[in-house]
Amino acid sequence: MSRGGRRETESVWDYPRPPRVEPSSRLVQVFFNGKTVAESRESIRVLETSHPPTYYIPPGGVQRQYLSLTGRTSVCEFKGAATYYSLEIEGRVSENAAWSYRSPTPDFEAIRDHLAFYPGRVDACYVDGEKVQAQEGDFYGGWITSDITGPFKGPPGTATW
Repeated sequence: MSRGGRRETESVWDYPRPPRVEPSSRLVQVFFNGKTVAESRESIRVLETSHPPTYYIPPGGVQRQYLSLTGRTSVCEFKGAATYYSLEIEGRVSENAAWSYRSPTPDFEAIRDHLAFYPGRVDACYVDGEKVQAQEGDFYGGWITSDITGPFKGPPGTATW
């Protein structure tokens, strides 16, 4: 994936549908209200056509004391039913900032109990030290870095892509 220390560019239009699951050794970090909420070099990337990668962080890399389960749920045709978590640190709250699949479909067993975070609902997310740009819209949680190219699903008018 790299040449001379530089990462090759990936187009989200080269990602498959149904999505592909792959391990990542890149350092992923999530920050909220001055605290490191999550950090790992053992995340799972989910890659789907027209979407920036979503990073699922293993339970051991997440500071779960800051999370509380909410009543929100959603269903992905590929991964199954998702549950959502709010973040709260020192009185500051971000509702439904993260999600997880407790019982994913067999093809997505690798992400069981891992947590994914919306970059737009935390203070910052980083991949190998690069600050992530949030995917537009209020549903998708892709992480856009300089080595990912679009156009990306999420903005108004892209729901039927």
